[in-house]
Amino acid sequence: MATKIRLKRMGAKKKPFYRIVVADSRAPRDGRFIEEIGYYDPNKNPADIKVDAEKAQKWLSTGAQPSDTVRSLFKKAGVKKNA
Repeated sequence: MATKIRLKRMGAKKKPFYRIVVADSRAPRDGRFIEEIGYYDPNKNPADIKVDAEKAQKWLSTGAQPSDTVRSLFKKAGVKKNA
């Protein structure tokens, strides 16, 4: 099973809020996921990013591929890929 670390959109219309989730690459964007590892709130100034670095490292080491946006959020949050 190919896994991806990506954003799941939540929140009201015009006020997005995202959860960082690990999901099967074939699952829809807001569909089923395996585990939630953090969140991202772009509405706050500065944007609020919270990532469970331990869970993120675990999934990255098992081969989960982060999306481009999640990769940049990991850089801002200080999560490094050890693999």
